[in-house]
Amino acid sequence: MKSETYLDFCFIREMTGTLAADVQNNFERLFKGQRLHWYLDDKTVLDAEVVVAEVKGMSSWASEQDVIDHLEAQAGETFWQALQGYQFHVYPPEKGCGTCGVR
Repeated sequence: MKSETYLDFCFIREMTGTLAADVQNNFERLFKGQRLHWYLDDKTVLDAEVVVAEVKGMSSWASEQDVIDHLEAQAGETFWQALQGYQFHVYPPEKGCGTCGVR
């Protein structure tokens, strides 16, 4: 079963003009096969590019650690160089019918 997934990222690097496109390309590759959608907010601050990314939807990961393990195995050097912060919440499906938790 799929888990409700909420991922927030903050990427910052020196001005090149391509950070938002690089994040978009990374997400397309990293989250392929997952039912996740993302919104990127990019801006320039003091000669640096900043991208704040909100990712949400359904994924096959059962925990925040599963997300971290996936990123550590799949994300490239440019992802890690620009990543400055993150926050993850993964809510696995409840067992049972959802009303009483028994069936």
